[in-house]
Amino acid sequence: MAAAADIAVLGAGSWGTALAIQCVRAGRRARLWGRDPTHMTALLHERRNLRYLPEAHFPEGLEPTVSLEASLDGVADVLVAVPSDAFRQLLTQLKPLLPAAMRLCWATKGFELDTGKLPNEVAHEVLGPGRSVAVLSGPTFAREVGAGLPTAMTIASTEVDYAERLARDLSSSTFRAYISTDITGVEVGGAVKNVLAIGAGLCDGLGFGANTRVALITRGLTEMTRLGAALGARRETFMGLAGLGDLVLTCTDDHSRNRSFGLALARGVGVERALADIGQVVEGYHAARALRGVAVRERVVMPIAEGIHAVLYEQLPAEQLVRGMMMRPIKPEFD
Repeated sequence: MAAAADIAVLGAGSWGTALAIQCVRAGRRARLWGRDPTHMTALLHERRNLRYLPEAHFPEGLEPTVSLEASLDGVADVLVAVPSDAFRQLLTQLKPLLPAAMRLCWATKGFELDTGKLPNEVAHEVLGPGRSVAVLSGPTFAREVGAGLPTAMTIASTEVDYAERLARDLSSSTFRAYISTDITGVEVGGAVKNVLAIGAGLCDGLGFGANTRVALITRGLTEMTRLGAALGARRETFMGLAGLGDLVLTCTDDHSRNRSFGLALARGVGVERALADIGQVVEGYHAARALRGVAVRERVVMPIAEGIHAVLYEQLPAEQLVRGMMMRPIKPEFD
């Protein structure tokens, strides 16, 4: 390794790459690791991620590496940025390699499909107690972070000192990190918003208009908050960047893979073709199954999320999703 690094970013997709670039932009040296050696070798030679983030050139101080062990050598922090279905496997791989004092944070979003656990629950189960951990979430597109456009997000940890230090270490003139102690709330927001964004894409693709989209976002936020409260989160978290902010971004901008997936389905494109055309992980597709299981387990009523699941897995026509929203029994808005 050419020089010592402050942080290892594990996961060389678009988001991991953008975060590694931001770490260097904020004054830290970073190593970037991914599981595909051929891909990592290409990053090393090209000094950019042509597959996932081609517009963003790597700054000096960002070092791609093909070796997981080498990426961890001497760093103080590890930042995991892999999809939720790869999170447990990577933590299991990391466990014998992490010194007890090494801090761990992640930008992984979504309930684990088989267990319905949030990433912080998976981390505790795999790594045990006592380690400083944090989660990064909020309204952020990798492309815009990579380009250095102004961005704000949330860093949550039960250890305020760690959240504050990580926020300082990631913040720059174009990137602002806020802190929270509500890990569960921040993670629930990140898990639910991808599913709702598929619904927003379906509604817009079918031409239902802005009124319908806003109704879905607003009532979807209610469902998100209801589930979060059942899991022990603070309701105010869902009015912040990791809740409402991320939800609005993902539901309204066509850079959102989940929204784009919904738009494709509304045009009549099949699920497999739509996923292949997008070319990156569409987290909301599998998250819809996991979310439905968690809602059933917690006995939380989530009609929009349930309807999106039915469209994806039970061949419910998307028009009936919207019709079902309109035909719900009359009730107080806030329950």
